[in-house]
Amino acid sequence: MAETERMSHKVYEKNKIGEVQIADEVVAIIAGLAATEVEGVDSMAGNITNELVGKLGMKNLSKGVKVEVTEEHVSVSMSLNLKYGYSIPEVCRIVQEKVKNAIENMTGLNVLDVNIKIAGVNLEEK
Repeated sequence: MAETERMSHKVYEKNKIGEVQIADEVVAIIAGLAATEVEGVDSMAGNITNELVGKLGMKNLSKGVKVEVTEEHVSVSMSLNLKYGYSIPEVCRIVQEKVKNAIENMTGLNVLDVNIKIAGVNLEEK
C-alpha cells in the first residue's frame, strides 16, 4: 500500500549530527492553536474550538488553515468564526501577530504573511 507523502521542511542541520524536519501540517496546527487562543475568536471555520481539541485530537486544529512553506518563508491562510461584539480588525490584527510569533518561535521559520478570512460570526452566548 502506498503511503501518502507529507510535505516537510528541513529547519536545522548543524555539524552533520542530524537534521530536524517539520511537516506542513504541524505548522498548520500551531497556527490554528494560536488563533483559537485569541479573545473574540469563536472557532476555526469548521467549528474546531480549543474545547473540542481534547476530544477530537490536535490534527483537527489544522482544518481551516492552509500553509505554504518554502525554503525561506511561510505563508498562512486561515478561516475563522468570530464572536459577536468584537472588533473584526482588532481581533484579526491580534490573531496575525499571535500566529506569526507562535510559528516563528516554535519552528524557526520566517512568516511572510498571515491572511484571514472571516467565515462567520457566532451570535450565541455560550
